[in-house]
Amino acid sequence: MEVLVEYLAKGFMVMLMISLPCVLVAAAIGLVVGILQAVTQVQEQTIAAAPKIIAVFLTIIILGMWYIKILTEFVIEGTAVAFNVIPHNQEYVLDSNYYKYTRPFTNEMYDKIDGSQKDLKEIMKNPGKLPWVDKADKNLYGPTRKGANPTPNFIERNKMMGR
Repeated sequence: MEVLVEYLAKGFMVMLMISLPCVLVAAAIGLVVGILQAVTQVQEQTIAAAPKIIAVFLTIIILGMWYIKILTEFVIEGTAVAFNVIPHNQEYVLDSNYYKYTRPFTNEMYDKIDGSQKDLKEIMKNPGKLPWVDKADKNLYGPTRKGANPTPNFIERNKMMGR
């Protein structure tokens, strides 16, 4: 757990190192332009925005390779942590035979056929006929009604009822 928290802190530091130069340049240009506007009494919004945009763009161009280097090192370190450190730490890894005795999605993996269906070939011979559907549920098996308050169809109703 400490490895993940430490890596998260390093991620915040990388984020600050990349954003701080751009923010400082924008603040400095804004201060200079604000002073010049106060002295000349020209209060135009585009005069303040254009130099900031240009200065931040130039900062990204000048420091772009340094940004790429920092991000590349961060990704390489994260990959090393993900594939070398965490798998060897016993707190995060499941046993190799974990799914031998537990089957979390067993109910979802098999169709619920009640046994009256003999063979898949019989289903293929009679397309559109569902022999395992009870006659009482047959009218419920269809598309849902559209509208302000739709009712669930057969599959949705069975999931809600826990069948």
